[in-house]
Amino acid sequence: MTATENKKSAHPNCSCQVRGRGKYCSAQCEAAGDAPDIDYKCEHPGSPGRIQLSPAIPRQDKANLRRLRHHRFTLAKSLRRLAMLLACALLFLLVMPEGFSGALPSSTETAVPPKVLHLEGLLHGFLVLRSLEGEDLAEGQITQVAHGDRLKITLVFHFKDTSLYQEDVVFSQHRVFRVFSYHLTQKGSAFKNPLELSLDGSAGEATVRYTNSDGKEVVESERLKLAQDLANGLITTLVKNIQPGAASMTLSMVVATPKPRVVKVVISEDGAAWFSVGNSTHKAVRYAVKIELKGVPGLVAPLVGKEPPDTHIWVLHGEAPAYLKSEGPLCAGCPVWRIELVSPAWKNK
Repeated sequence: MTATENKKSAHPNCSCQVRGRGKYCSAQCEAAGDAPDIDYKCEHPGSPGRIQLSPAIPRQDKANLRRLRHHRFTLAKSLRRLAMLLACALLFLLVMPEGFSGALPSSTETAVPPKVLHLEGLLHGFLVLRSLEGEDLAEGQITQVAHGDRLKITLVFHFKDTSLYQEDVVFSQHRVFRVFSYHLTQKGSAFKNPLELSLDGSAGEATVRYTNSDGKEVVESERLKLAQDLANGLITTLVKNIQPGAASMTLSMVVATPKPRVVKVVISEDGAAWFSVGNSTHKAVRYAVKIELKGVPGLVAPLVGKEPPDTHIWVLHGEAPAYLKSEGPLCAGCPVWRIELVSPAWKNK
């Protein structure tokens, strides 16, 4: 073939004839290359392409157009990589005791401490713990006293079978509630797993003492990353600081399993109930307190019947909110009990 003979343009979608030694009929045709799936129309009449490319097309667009033929391959490759990552993530979730929670950054810096809406002061009240059937199980007291800029709440129940339940929490209330120390004692036959839990809220040190199945005392100590929303011993106080109709409140709490462990607690409004005092009627707001177990144990707990039941707390809101009663377990494995205020019974002479 001589230099003056005509030949078809090298682009498969172009039917133009090329004269001379060139392979393409125009710069647009050459920029499109040999990719048949590129929408293309050269400047010559009669071309079967679909889109007119500007004669002023930049030279770098030539490389961009040629890369389009690799688009489908690249997309398929990316999808395969994504599928492999999801498979690895699922495997990691199944084999790690804490699921992804152990590998993700701690949320202690993003946790929001509960705000103080009502300042706490001196308090001394009498309580009774009953079964849901109305049987008296234990008599209790709650005291709240100030020590400098901190307050201490002590909640204690003495059971008829001599079992003992006692909570002590030291906290501050400077715009937000902050727990400094917490101590829990569960002793006696009323508890399936008697134990003691001590917590240093500032240092994050938690210690659990319990007796194992062999009758030996075991001590479990952990240094935990505690968030600013720690709520041990303050659930009732915090519920009184939730405005009616507000969104749910998420807090953290250290529990004994028997090893110390941090769980999330979600408090949300759960309806209302009416009660009367003498001839007056009042409306109480009921709150649900739910413990959320994270990781795989949290996923399987409902299946094996170990998910702790919710606790419900009734509060009278107003200028001075008041605790009325609560229903829930005092410990892991405990039944749902009811705690109510009780008036003293006077003895006649």
